[in-house]
Amino acid sequence: MNSTVELLDRVIADLDTVLSDDALAGLSDADRVTVLQGAGAVFRRAEAVIVETVATGDAGDLPHSVGCRGVNELLQRTVRVDVRGASRVDTVVDLVRRPVSLAGERMPARWSELRLALLDGVVGVAGFLAATGPIERVWDRLSVDQRLAADVALAGCARGHGVDTGVEEGESGPAPTAQDLKALAEDLASMFDPDGEEPKDEDSRRRRGITIGRLTDGVHAIRGYLTPDVAAQLQLIMDAILNPKGDGPPMPGVHFAPSDGADAGSGSGCDPGSDVDADADPFNSDPRCVLDDRTASQKRHDALAMVFAIAARHNDMPTLGGASPVLVVTVEAKDLAGGTGGNGGWATIPGSGAHIPVSVAAHVACAGSIQRVLMEEGRIIGITTTDRVFTVHQRRAIIARDKECLIPGCHVPASWCEIHHVTEHARGGPTHTDNGVPLCWWHHRSLGTSGWEIRMDEGLPQVRGPRWWDPDQRWRTPRLSAARLTLPAHLARAG
Repeated sequence: MNSTVELLDRVIADLDTVLSDDALAGLSDADRVTVLQGAGAVFRRAEAVIVETVATGDAGDLPHSVGCRGVNELLQRTVRVDVRGASRVDTVVDLVRRPVSLAGERMPARWSELRLALLDGVVGVAGFLAATGPIERVWDRLSVDQRLAADVALAGCARGHGVDTGVEEGESGPAPTAQDLKALAEDLASMFDPDGEEPKDEDSRRRRGITIGRLTDGVHAIRGYLTPDVAAQLQLIMDAILNPKGDGPPMPGVHFAPSDGADAGSGSGCDPGSDVDADADPFNSDPRCVLDDRTASQKRHDALAMVFAIAARHNDMPTLGGASPVLVVTVEAKDLAGGTGGNGGWATIPGSGAHIPVSVAAHVACAGSIQRVLMEEGRIIGITTTDRVFTVHQRRAIIARDKECLIPGCHVPASWCEIHHVTEHARGGPTHTDNGVPLCWWHHRSLGTSGWEIRMDEGLPQVRGPRWWDPDQRWRTPRLSAARLTLPAHLARAG
C-alpha cells in the first residue's frame, strides 16, 4: 500500500481515538482551547494535503480518469464539500500549482511564499483566498517586483512576524485572522496601484442603489448598496443616536426626584460609574438603566426611524405638493378615539396599502396632525384640519425644560425626540407646553405597553415606572440636577 495513504490512515485512527469514549466531554476550558488550536492546525494541514494533491496532478486527466467532469465534481465527491467549497479549493489549486517546464522541471508557483505557508499549516484555504484576493484584482497592473513583494509580505504576516505587528524580525507573533490578511492585502493593492481606486469608485457609483421590497408578513425588506462615504455617514448617525452618552446630552442634564419633594440625591441620569449613593437614590443610579430587550438590528431600525422624523421636519427638506414629506395614516375617527383594532378598525398607510394597528396610528398622530375627511356614500363632503403639531417655539421650550427623553435611563437628547401629548389630543388634550414631553421614537411607540406612565402636575411632567423598576409605584418628577448646572470650563472662561 502507498506509504502516503498509510500515514493518512494512521492520522485518521488517531483522530478516532480522540473522538471515542467521550474523551472531549471531560476537558477543562483551558484544555478545550488547546484542543481547538490543535484541531485548527490539523484542519489547515488537511486542506493543504487536498490542495497539493490536486495541484501536483494533471488538471485535465485526473478528474476524467475517475469519471468526473472536472476538478470541482471530483472535490465534491471525494472531499464531500458543496459546490462553493469545491470552487474555493479549486481557486487555491490554480494559485499554487507549479507548472512543468519543457525540461520536466517544476516552475515556481504564482504565490510561492504563501504556498509554503499553506504547506506549513500557518494559513488555510480561507486565509489564502483572503490574502490573495485584493492583489489578484490588480495583478495585471503590478510589476514582477511588486507581486513578489506582496507574496513575501503576506506570507510573513501569515507566519506572525513583521508587517506592523510590533514583533522583531525573525520572531513570531499572534497568528492573524483571515480578515487581517485581507486588510493587509487591500493596503498593499492600494499602495502598489493607487490609480486603481478611481475605477473602483466609478464602479461603486454605478452599483449604488436602494430597493424597498414588497410588504411581507408585516415588514418590508431593504436591499441595496451604499457608497463608502454614504455608509460612513449613516454609521456615524447611527452611533450618535444609539450611543448618545458618548458626548453626553445637552447640559444641564436631568434626573428624577420623588413628587413629594423629598431629596433624591445629587446624582444625574443613570451612570453606573458615578459617586451617587445607590441606597439613598436607587432610581437615579440604577446601573441597569432602562430594561431594553431590543436587538442591535432593532435599535438600528429605530434609530433610522428617528432620522427620518428629524429629516421630515427640517426646513431644508424638499416638499411634496407644498407640504413636508410626512407619513400619512388613514384610520376611522371612532377607532382612533377608542384605540380599537380589527373588524374594520385597522389603520392603513396609503400607497403601500399596509394595515397597521390603531396604536401605531395613534403614535403617528400624537406627534403630527389630523386631517378629517368627511365622506358620505363614498363622496367627499367636507375636509377639516386640526392643527396639533407643536410649533418650533413650543419644541424649543420643551427641550429647554426636559433636556432628554423623559424615560429614566434613556439619554437621547430632547432635540432628537418626538413631542408626546401627555393627554391625547383625541381626548381633549391641548397642543401646549404644559401637555408635551419629549420621548425618543422607541419609548413613544412602546409607551402603551411598556409599563411607563406619564402625567402632568401644574405644568411639570411626572413619571411612574413599571413594578420591576419601582415596586413602590411612586410618581417621580424630572428636575435639573444641581450637580450638572456648572458650566463647562471653556464656557465659564468665555462668560
